[in-house]
Amino acid sequence: MARLSLCVVAALVAVCAAAASVAAQSSAPPPVPLPSNYHVISPGRFKRDQQLACNDDKTNKTACMAKCDRRCPNQCIVLCPGCKTFCMCDFYPGVSCGDPRFTGGDGNNFYFHGKKDQDFCILSDANLHINAHFIGKRNAAMSRDFTWIQALGIRFADHRLYMGAQKTAKWSNDVDRLELAFDGAPIDIPTEAGAVWESATVPGLTITRIAATNGIRVHLKGMLDIMANVVPISEEDSRIHNYGVTEDDSLAHFDLGFKFLDLTDDVHGVLGQTYRPNYVNQLDVSSKMPVMGGAPNYVSSDIFATDCAVARFRATGISMVTARAY
Repeated sequence: MARLSLCVVAALVAVCAAAASVAAQSSAPPPVPLPSNYHVISPGRFKRDQQLACNDDKTNKTACMAKCDRRCPNQCIVLCPGCKTFCMCDFYPGVSCGDPRFTGGDGNNFYFHGKKDQDFCILSDANLHINAHFIGKRNAAMSRDFTWIQALGIRFADHRLYMGAQKTAKWSNDVDRLELAFDGAPIDIPTEAGAVWESATVPGLTITRIAATNGIRVHLKGMLDIMANVVPISEEDSRIHNYGVTEDDSLAHFDLGFKFLDLTDDVHGVLGQTYRPNYVNQLDVSSKMPVMGGAPNYVSSDIFATDCAVARFRATGISMVTARAY
């Protein structure tokens, strides 16, 4: 099953300021900068039960140890020095705590299995097209692959943005496994939280590290926001779900969150179609694991191809992107 969550990407500080109440935590915050006192606990080789030391700058001492809530043992946000922890879904409406899954524009969760070593269009609109490359493992007891999203190919105007998780044998949080490229040229961002890359040719296109390694926010003003974290399949998860992870490949993949802006009513793709105003969900939403079929409709010939059966993309040139950036 593809491990991806669709989320509305919003910033944290407004919610943090109101975090004294549960209601404030669950409300949708406006898009404002990240607070300076936030930290992220990210997955390691052993995903669960990691802790983070919160230091008190006034005393220069370790004030407390923070640990992710059981709703989101893989990753969480910590506000220091008070060790307040929050799941992503406390900030981003649409994120599913616990096991990742697709969350459509209609708010319903579903799985899309896809197929390993193939590309699928997850969103296709007149001005934006996003393909996902799936990796996976075959369980001999099943007729399908376990799959995860390893890379995204994003098309807008006449530009191509690539973001991928590099194949990794032994996982370490300290090693950056992100691979980024824009219009064929590699993107190099210093490995420190808050470091920013800005496009010299597309106003409003930025990539910001949300952690020193393996976590980024991609922002194209007026069009999209993407939160992306490279994570492994832990030995514990492999044992529980029988994924069959081996020592030569930790199956590094993306946990993803999206916010789409200014989509047309004709948008399509695995996720895109759920944003159509006339979309009718025909999945069994009461099922423990609703599954979206129709994979052949979404197959693309490569990571940047716009030839899936439901493609809507029409390259319109740089003027469209430039106009949205102001």
